[in-house]
Amino acid sequence: MISSIHGILEAVGSDHVVVRVGGIGFHVNIPSTVVETLGPEGQPVTLYTSFLIRDDVPTLFGFPRPEELRLFDLLLGVSGVGPRLALELLATLDANEAAVAIVSGNTDALASVSGIGKRTAGRIVVDLQAKLEREWETAAAGAADGRNDVAAALQALGYSAAEALRAVSALGGVAELPLEEQVRMALQQMAQE
Repeated sequence: MISSIHGILEAVGSDHVVVRVGGIGFHVNIPSTVVETLGPEGQPVTLYTSFLIRDDVPTLFGFPRPEELRLFDLLLGVSGVGPRLALELLATLDANEAAVAIVSGNTDALASVSGIGKRTAGRIVVDLQAKLEREWETAAAGAADGRNDVAAALQALGYSAAEALRAVSALGGVAELPLEEQVRMALQQMAQE
């Protein structure tokens, strides 16, 4: 019904924003990590949205990129995953990291999200892995180029699954390098953050 919203960022909360469009302020729920990326209040903002009605309550969810919205919608199709849990996943892992975790079957990364246990993480992988392999080229490439080994090595060194996935996705095209070199580069990247 409402596929996107473009207006002035009027107010910012910890997990929502109010976007003023033509004199009407729309309350839009967003991943908490997106809040700081939207810019200051009073600036124009565009969000790709999903309009849901649950228990007769209309709710608008928004994302700065269409691929985040697509992943949110796919997650809602998984039994046991509601909008709040899908938002939490996209707040903990960015859309690319979540897609890589799903395509590669990395349930540990998904289970690192608050509210998602091993059982739900497994369900997400089973339900979405094939869809994301076809749709999400970056995730398929990330799963195919050996980055899982780098993430596993970082986790063995004591980093969380989410931290390891972030570092691996920041590496870029280094798949031709030996595993040790990729791990060293990932550690350097993490040290700079």
